[in-house]
Amino acid sequence: MTDNNTSGPDQATLDELAATDTGGRKLTGAPHRLLLSVAAIWSLFQLWIASPLPFVFGFGVFSATEARSIHLAFAVFLAFMAYPALKRSPRDRMPIQDWIMAVVAAFCASYLYFFYDQLASRPGAPILQDVIIGVIGIVLLLEACRRSLGPPLTIIALIFLIYSLAGPYMPGILAHRGVSFSGLVNHQWLTTQGVFGIALGVSTSFVFLFVLFGALLDKAGAGNYFIKVAFSLLGHYRGGPAKAAVVSSGLTGLISGSSIANTVTTGTFTIPMMKRVGFSATKAGAVEVSSSVNGQIMPPVMGAAAFLMVEYVGIPYIEVIKHAFVPAVISYIALLYIVHLEAMKAGMKGLPSGNPSRPWLNKIIGFLTGLVGVMVLAAAVYYGIGWLKPALGDAASWVIALGVGAIYVLLLKLGSNYPELEVDDPNQEITQLPRTKPTVMVGLHYILPVIVLVWCLMVERLSPGLSAFWATAFMVFIILTQRPIDAFFRQKSDFADDLKRGVIDLWEGLIDGARNMIGIGIATATAGIIVGAVAQTGVGLVLADLVEVLSMGNLLLMLLLTGVLSLILGMGLPTTANYIVVSALLAPVIVQLGEQNGLIVPLIAVHLFVFYFGIMADVTPPVGLASFAAAAISGADPIRTGFQAFYYSLRTAALPFLFIFNTDLLLINVDWLHGIVIFIVATAAMLIFAAATQGFMLVKSRWYESVLLLLVAYTLFRPGFWMDMVDAPYEEVPPAQFEQALGDIGPDDHLMVRVDGLDAYGAPTSFVVQVPATEGDTGSERLSSLGLHLMQEDGKQLVDMTDFGSQAEKLGFDFDQQIVSVRIPRDQLPKELMWIPGLVLFGLVVMLQRRRRGPKERARGMATA
Repeated sequence: MTDNNTSGPDQATLDELAATDTGGRKLTGAPHRLLLSVAAIWSLFQLWIASPLPFVFGFGVFSATEARSIHLAFAVFLAFMAYPALKRSPRDRMPIQDWIMAVVAAFCASYLYFFYDQLASRPGAPILQDVIIGVIGIVLLLEACRRSLGPPLTIIALIFLIYSLAGPYMPGILAHRGVSFSGLVNHQWLTTQGVFGIALGVSTSFVFLFVLFGALLDKAGAGNYFIKVAFSLLGHYRGGPAKAAVVSSGLTGLISGSSIANTVTTGTFTIPMMKRVGFSATKAGAVEVSSSVNGQIMPPVMGAAAFLMVEYVGIPYIEVIKHAFVPAVISYIALLYIVHLEAMKAGMKGLPSGNPSRPWLNKIIGFLTGLVGVMVLAAAVYYGIGWLKPALGDAASWVIALGVGAIYVLLLKLGSNYPELEVDDPNQEITQLPRTKPTVMVGLHYILPVIVLVWCLMVERLSPGLSAFWATAFMVFIILTQRPIDAFFRQKSDFADDLKRGVIDLWEGLIDGARNMIGIGIATATAGIIVGAVAQTGVGLVLADLVEVLSMGNLLLMLLLTGVLSLILGMGLPTTANYIVVSALLAPVIVQLGEQNGLIVPLIAVHLFVFYFGIMADVTPPVGLASFAAAAISGADPIRTGFQAFYYSLRTAALPFLFIFNTDLLLINVDWLHGIVIFIVATAAMLIFAAATQGFMLVKSRWYESVLLLLVAYTLFRPGFWMDMVDAPYEEVPPAQFEQALGDIGPDDHLMVRVDGLDAYGAPTSFVVQVPATEGDTGSERLSSLGLHLMQEDGKQLVDMTDFGSQAEKLGFDFDQQIVSVRIPRDQLPKELMWIPGLVLFGLVVMLQRRRRGPKERARGMATA
């Protein structure tokens, strides 16, 4: 295929790519109805266990292990029904062997539910029946994984299983004492350390409901609404369809956790339109891929891996959202700017606008008025509900629910004054864009469920599962009622038919949600095998030592190796499984290596680093499935599309390195005012980075201008790097003055202490500890509060002992360690001062480019703005 190919997308190819999420089998008759019914029942089961109803009615209460068991039973049964064994296998029927495997796999998965009491009575002592069930279950799980996700994850899981058994026969440092066959089966299948571990638990408790919420929102019409709104707002600007693709994919990312589904859903409309305004087929596909893949990092509904962070890092989901917000938003803003630069290079124009032209001042005033109105409304709702809850007591929930319902009906009434949204034909040329106001107004009620979700997560501080349940329950209500109410307001009501269509939409949404979860459920269960093997054999420590040797103790090289490993694994693993494997193996090593380099790296920063590179694997050739999906629509070569998308995504690849070394970007220990400043400066820095990598800003950049722009971007992102050279943040004191230094620092300060000692295996180690100022007025009192006891010997400052369970023990202090350096904080100039020379340098580049920008280029820029 070439860039000149302008034919429409190959529907068969699109269907095949979309089937990677839902299954490629097209059953008919009774098997088809069974598949749909089981999928819908799975969704209803997940809604039931997430709701308060089991506790209200006193039945249907499942333990976490029982729920995981039933969850996996549904996933494997549907996997064997929906995914054929081989490419040549029949698509319209199920062979008898698949029926057998589906039933047996479901029974093996639900074994923990049916025999829960018996298994609890013999922990760690499986009988022959347990072992047989476990072996069959593991084999069938691996087969379900091969069918639904391809061979790579299956092969990796098999390697870890073989390694667990063959430990004594492995060479050198890879050798371990090994595990017995029954011990392996017990650990992997009959406990919550392997298949039924944390990953599957998160899939059961959190992920399913968010995927179901997205499926219902899309079925209600929100996906089409987001695309229409994006085009009405941005389509008339230069390169407008590409900018609309970025925004619509970001909005769709709120309701879809799949890069491929996002690409196929929005790309079918956006890619042909991008080609019409001048984008090549390769660049049109690459823009769609870059924006669709980033949908997984967009709060508040992020990809499945984000929910795993809640368990692995041990922080609330609201904290994950807070830390991920700034990088995600500036990444999308930068992609919009990249699209703008591409349009400027080619002198593109936008599509004809359906909006009446207004002066810029009126547009700005209108935007600010709307923004202030939304802020006032949000404040009124926040404080109003805060007043209602104590005033109304137990009745407050009912009053608030009725209020939300009234707002929903009011928005439908408002929308009924405008024409209904239609689903456009992507192959039909658009002569005029939809008008903004009617388009926005007709679907405002789609925003309400997202507001409910965010409110439950961020204000009420409910668990992610319960928040998703209330948002999904509201979505169920909307799907059932939006057609009858809207038709009533439009005075064309046919209540029975409208209600029937709503029930059909609900049924299809329940099915789509479950089918979208098959791959995620299988992936989390199979990745549990790898995590279980790491815990059982200790291979994680071996691999950690190996990576540390390869990185030569250099943290930056270690991060590069981790990023490359994530990209390689991601070529065959879905994002969720990739994240589980890499974070389990390397996250603790990066934190430890950071300590050895004197850098305290928060665990959430490391997990987000792995998450970002796992997402990048959906872009990276030669196996970036999102690139293949976009290429099928654009008619371009998928490998070239993948490379172009990776080039556009360099900003996403750079962000993880930046927030490892500057955790302000993750809003860690940052107040809200400082956070606003960081957001503004980081956005500017990312735009400058995008201009540097694209080789174009006002005009085509010369090589030295691109280098200067990269230097400016780095300075804005990490001003502390330069300030530490000019004005050191710490002052070195002799180790013997540790106690005095601890007494001298302020209550919010800390000491940076380097410690030499032996690790758990007797090998020499060195690391840096942040020692906080604990309670006490003197150094002696603070040492006692810390639980740390020191002694002098041969001129060395040694750790004599630490109190059991003390803060010193948690920090890593241990008997006979030597304190080799102590650094105390000193008053340092604000690192933000380094922004000034950075901005001066940026001004110099702007001046150089403006001189080369002649009258013709300026006139062309004004004409196409």
